[in-house]
Amino acid sequence: MKKSVSFAVAAALAVTGIAGTAYAQRDPAYAAARSSGQVGEKMDGYLGIVGAETPELRRMVQDINIKRRAVYAQRAQAKGSTIEEYAFTSGCLAIARTVPGEKYQAPDGSWQTRTSAPPQRDPRCSGVS
Repeated sequence: MKKSVSFAVAAALAVTGIAGTAYAQRDPAYAAARSSGQVGEKMDGYLGIVGAETPELRRMVQDINIKRRAVYAQRAQAKGSTIEEYAFTSGCLAIARTVPGEKYQAPDGSWQTRTSAPPQRDPRCSGVS
């Protein structure tokens, strides 16, 4: 992966509103899992399960991640970047948009609970807001 996230990819995400619309369409089960800390945003742009996994939770996370990957693939191709670059940029944005109490993956791979302070983000996320 490139040393820093491409400005073009970040701009494309901002213009297309991928991160905003994907999270605005939460179903009640997703919203409950997110607010209770069962799921969290990963640095790679995908949703992760935090702690104990249930079959229902696994299905929900897999479904969301399949949908995210499809969007990332489409947008990455249109913008001339890789799916991984586009997903990483989405992860930077998703982690930045977490609210206090929500879980996110820190650069060291550990799960953190967002406080009122900014979340810990990968240094490659600088310039992505």
